[in-house]
Amino acid sequence: MILYLETSNLVKLYVEEPDSEDIKARAAESDVVATSLVSYVEARAALARKFREKGMTKSAYEAIKADLDGDWDSFFVLNLTEALVRAAADLAERRGLRGYDSIHLASALEIKRAVGSAVIFSSSDERLCEAARLEGLG
Repeated sequence: MILYLETSNLVKLYVEEPDSEDIKARAAESDVVATSLVSYVEARAALARKFREKGMTKSAYEAIKADLDGDWDSFFVLNLTEALVRAAADLAERRGLRGYDSIHLASALEIKRAVGSAVIFSSSDERLCEAARLEGLG
């Protein structure tokens, strides 16, 4: 099984939040954990915000960044292409999504198209999850 982690759930691998344990278990059970290249910058921005807002210590922040960097190569990371960005733009219009959300959904759909197997889309954003369901993702 391929588990696609949108950034909100990718961060849950590193920071204790609601559903973190479930996301960690699903990632451990997956054959492949996939995400988009944009997840890296989004995750680092989210972690920096938590640190700035005193949600973690400096040492915890540095350790989490190191963990993310250490794990990054183990993820299947979909790069941005013009075709992917155009598909994301179509999804944004059709499903009323924000820009990066549509990139995540387009990335997961591209993986499904390329490998022809089940892709489980994982996000904390219910609107995005509904759009994924409407597009045929689990």
